[in-house]
Amino acid sequence: MTNPNVMNNDARSRLEITMPDGVAFLDYRLVPDRLVIVHTEVPEALEGGGLGSALVHAAVDLAVEHNVTLDVRCPFARDWLTRHPDQAARVAHVST
Repeated sequence: MTNPNVMNNDARSRLEITMPDGVAFLDYRLVPDRLVIVHTEVPEALEGGGLGSALVHAAVDLAVEHNVTLDVRCPFARDWLTRHPDQAARVAHVST
């Protein structure tokens, strides 16, 4: 899948990709000095299409936009950032 549309649902503190087969999402908490990535979930029917990657990338974008540290509690996001150090380097600090 190329360039899925990631929407920031501020009211639910999560990034979302809505597809006909379900909604993939990344829960986060934005506090004054950091963005905490809590959980990433992609429905089984949508796995393997890069949606989880798109969500973590969007979380990095959000951290950059707010100039905050990235606090990664989600194992999927932690692994993704380890495999993509160029993206992790975009934020001032990544805490795992």
